[in-house]
Amino acid sequence: MTEAQIAAVAQVLARWNPLGEAAKSIADLDGYRVEATDIIFGLKMRGNAAKPERFVMDVLNQAFDLNLTPQSCTAAAREIVAILREKVG
Repeated sequence: MTEAQIAAVAQVLARWNPLGEAAKSIADLDGYRVEATDIIFGLKMRGNAAKPERFVMDVLNQAFDLNLTPQSCTAAAREIVAILREKVG
């Protein structure tokens, strides 16, 4: 896991912003960096056994007490998987 990957995944999450307006009221959100790290670590540990949209859903639902579905996480999960597949030079 590199700093570039964390920043890129955090950017995907921030652009999507599953918290919506509630994001403004979370003092330690830090641009979704903690969640990005959790998602990257979990996906790398599980490898091909992980369903990315389900894992993204689980991390965000647990972190923020949301009720996301795998379907609502599909687009972000695809972007995240693409980031993780990129070769870091």
